[in-house]
Amino acid sequence: MSVSSEVELEGHIIDSGMMQACFGIIMDFNGWFNVEEFDIGRQKTDESYARLTVSAETEADLDRILHELHQSGANPSDVRDVELDPAPRDQVVPIGFYSTTNHPTWVRYEGEWLAVEDIEMDCAVVIDTDDNRAYTKVLNAIEEGDLVVTGDSGIKVKPPERPREAGGAFGFMQGGISSERPSQTTISNIADAMQKTKDEGGKILAVCGPALLHSGAGPALAELVREGYIDGISAGNGFAVHDLERDLYGTSLGMDVETLDHPRKGHKHHIYTISEIIRAGGIEAAVEEGLIDSGVMYECVTNDVPFVLAGSIRDDGPLPDTITDSIEAQNAIREQARDADMVLMLSTLLHSVAVGNCLPSTTKVVCVDISPATVTQLLDRGSAQAIGMVTDIGTFVPILKEELLA
Repeated sequence: MSVSSEVELEGHIIDSGMMQACFGIIMDFNGWFNVEEFDIGRQKTDESYARLTVSAETEADLDRILHELHQSGANPSDVRDVELDPAPRDQVVPIGFYSTTNHPTWVRYEGEWLAVEDIEMDCAVVIDTDDNRAYTKVLNAIEEGDLVVTGDSGIKVKPPERPREAGGAFGFMQGGISSERPSQTTISNIADAMQKTKDEGGKILAVCGPALLHSGAGPALAELVREGYIDGISAGNGFAVHDLERDLYGTSLGMDVETLDHPRKGHKHHIYTISEIIRAGGIEAAVEEGLIDSGVMYECVTNDVPFVLAGSIRDDGPLPDTITDSIEAQNAIREQARDADMVLMLSTLLHSVAVGNCLPSTTKVVCVDISPATVTQLLDRGSAQAIGMVTDIGTFVPILKEELLA
């Protein structure tokens, strides 16, 4: 005998593709559905509502369908409080714990819907019963006795929506990835979005890879930092090293970025740079003593723009400012990412993925890379408020600067 359950969809469920996606999920998992109620918005800005009966052959099949539907924004019609189980010990969650999406999420506790704070994907939800707060915790931060949300009951997820009319500076962020739409127009739109973010008091984070420096775009990014358009830099050891190398030796990874020549012993310049910064006591100390007087890191120090340098197994040195403990680096990236209203991911796959994992789906993201595969992978990780641009980073950043400072 089959089993059934009711779910509800609310919002711009047609224009956002939510309804189509939910229908597909049900059929893909060998279930079936009946539309019990369907109220379609009459105007372009009106929301719609649908109530479905979802059926499957077994409880296990139905549970799997309901779980997938929940991730897409379909919520159970029968509203119940969340189920809570204490963590059995540090860094161990109860069996069947709820693993978060990066979408805005609410949990129902004692009849009250609590917004889950600091939402990001792949976390547990912990409830503080004393203060009636719900917040995310990564697994390594779970403490014995934490009351962790389990199952799918009493949880409401709301993916970002795309109404039919999406005007304003961010309206262009609906087209996904393209290497064919006019680059100048797209960059101009991105500049408008950045300006709007700043005008509204928002913060812009730049996630940077060394290719930005190798391509000669470092001075343009440094100017954007100096002019207040970048409120934080998230990068790896290599980005900072090659930025500092350019100031000390005029090269990036041993190559003269102006003439493209390879000076004698240029391959040693990044190692010499690391040694000199260590000798000075760090990037800030090197700037204060006058050893470094230009570049992105120089502008960060002189303009009080915070930066997080997360280390990796590949790093030379590393610089004293580079965080070599991976958990400490994750926490620093997480704190920085949560403070951002818009993120520019500039020609770095691995670092952008790390930052992207910490972002809610409502944060506006621009990803730029010469490789379409890189842009696709980053945007596929869950942010609906994102645009990808396949182009040379050495061209993108200088044009962006001109658009903003014109």
